[in-house]
Amino acid sequence: MHKQLQELTLKLADANFQGYSFNCLLIPGEQAVLQITVSGQEEIPIYVTVTETQILCIAYLFKENEVKPEAMTELNERCLQLNVPMPLSAYAKIDDYYALFGSLSIHSLFDNVMLEIVTLSDNSIAALEAVEDLLK
Repeated sequence: MHKQLQELTLKLADANFQGYSFNCLLIPGEQAVLQITVSGQEEIPIYVTVTETQILCIAYLFKENEVKPEAMTELNERCLQLNVPMPLSAYAKIDDYYALFGSLSIHSLFDNVMLEIVTLSDNSIAALEAVEDLLK
């Protein structure tokens, strides 16, 4: 799967999608990960991994300890309510991080992969804005 991430890195380096460009950093390891920053939205990188069945895109929003303790129930409720109207993205909790993610088939067209990355980046900013009053 590392080869697929290398190919994706090269394609994204030359790509321009809806006025956005991509800066990529391949992070090798047991499960290679591609860190992508979308131009103009560098504060929340998108992490991409490829498995045998899917391309998984994740944006880490904030850590659990960044939430006001008294607001934890309201935060979880808000995340659940926002999950459906947020296009191409869903909330998740990964260890102690709140995150947004999207996934695609490994057979997805390159334009669809770029759409997922840009949409996830946009949604991440919107998600943070939707809960910023509940964060420390």
